[in-house]
Amino acid sequence: MYIKKNFNLINVLKFTGGHLIWLTIWMTIVPVVHVYTHWDWMHIPWLPLSVIGTAVAFYIGFKNNQAYDRLWEARKIWGAIVNSSRAWGAAVKAYVSNQFRDSNLSIEELQLLKKKLIYRHIGWLYALRSQLLISTPWEHINQSPHIARMTEKRRKTFGIGLLDDEYSCQYLQQFLGEEEYERLINYKNTATQIIDQQAQDLAELRQEDLIDDFRHMELQKILYDFYVHQGKAERIKKFPLPRQYGGTSFIFVCIFIFLLPFGMVAEFEKIGGIGIWLSIPFSVLVAWVYLMMELVGDYSENPFEGLGNDIPMLSLCRVIEIDLREMLGETDLPPNIEAINGVLM
Repeated sequence: MYIKKNFNLINVLKFTGGHLIWLTIWMTIVPVVHVYTHWDWMHIPWLPLSVIGTAVAFYIGFKNNQAYDRLWEARKIWGAIVNSSRAWGAAVKAYVSNQFRDSNLSIEELQLLKKKLIYRHIGWLYALRSQLLISTPWEHINQSPHIARMTEKRRKTFGIGLLDDEYSCQYLQQFLGEEEYERLINYKNTATQIIDQQAQDLAELRQEDLIDDFRHMELQKILYDFYVHQGKAERIKKFPLPRQYGGTSFIFVCIFIFLLPFGMVAEFEKIGGIGIWLSIPFSVLVAWVYLMMELVGDYSENPFEGLGNDIPMLSLCRVIEIDLREMLGETDLPPNIEAINGVLM
């Protein structure tokens, strides 16, 4: 997530600066050929070109609205995870007690039970984040070699190594314990099995009268909420913006950019003198604006791919971890995740 108020010129050039090269080359070729050949067929009336440009702008606007909806829904899902996680920590801390037992457990034993449930939930957070970062065929890391290289470079620039599996495994081992980690990590959906393990532990607590039926049901409801949040996030991750919308907008932009200099040459030639050469910078500017709109939507539609426009899952996981560990009375807490190069991961 980009956290600065505005993109500066350097950020914009890093994002789309490379495209200015080929745009300038194409917007220069047409006027040069026209000047030295005087081919009148290279003129395209501005009216049909403007109709195409308007249609493309509407289409890109629709696509960008849908991409923003996916991004914002993903943020709302993680906001709900934050709220439910705090509710889980408070409920575990308040509900697990000796109130319904004939023989009391020691305070230390109760604390260990609460810590186990809360720590396992923190492990679920990092497991879910790790699973959501697994790339899908439609994400940029799996596109052409050039796009894949640029995506990998951006991941390293903003992710500061925090996308590596070793980082996730380190946290899972810390909060699940070595034995439980070795068992749960081999499942196809580790996050799902972690919640199931929580449910099994709640059943054991009920059998040992450490919680009553009402508290058991309330805690189970919170686990159900975690499944709901996970399912919503997986829906966004595993179902792309329909490609008939995402893909065709790029084709339409390419068609418009291809035709643009032919219309610009015809219009600027009316000025006379050097007017035809003035069509070059104006053509580049118009084409770049359309391309920028396309790229903004394209890089916003997948909010879990480890890039600068992503939901800051790692930061949210750390916030929840700190909150829950403070509920346990711990003081040796990790620091909040800081933004790197203006991006919070």
